[in-house]
Amino acid sequence: MYQLHRQLKQDTHLIGQYELCDVLLMNDARYPWVILVPRVANTRELHELSAEQQQRLMLESSFTAKAMVQLFSAYKMNVAALGNVVEQLHLHHVARFPTDATWPKPIWGVGDAEPYSDLAANVMLSQLRRVLDDFLIQQ
Repeated sequence: MYQLHRQLKQDTHLIGQYELCDVLLMNDARYPWVILVPRVANTRELHELSAEQQQRLMLESSFTAKAMVQLFSAYKMNVAALGNVVEQLHLHHVARFPTDATWPKPIWGVGDAEPYSDLAANVMLSQLRRVLDDFLIQQ
């Protein structure tokens, strides 16, 4: 049975759900950062998904990246599935800018997360839900 990893629960806010994935906002205001987590039990790697699930994940990922570019005017989208800390398969989508703190280097392991205030989190969640609405499952 699928269950969201405790670390992802702790570090994110739920935006909603796509057909395949939970859609999460990373609680780090330094970067616009969305994480997709396929709701498939005991999955650590992309190749462990069925061919249909892989295709669905790519559709959901591409849609997310495109929406984030439009919403944030991102210069570059970093999309990655690392899994070294949290083994559960999840795909990071990070909007990057030449003005961000770590540009052009990777964001991983640099500095400390800056959690959103309640107000800022609500604003960000609202903006993301609006641009991701075409794929979000209405609950």
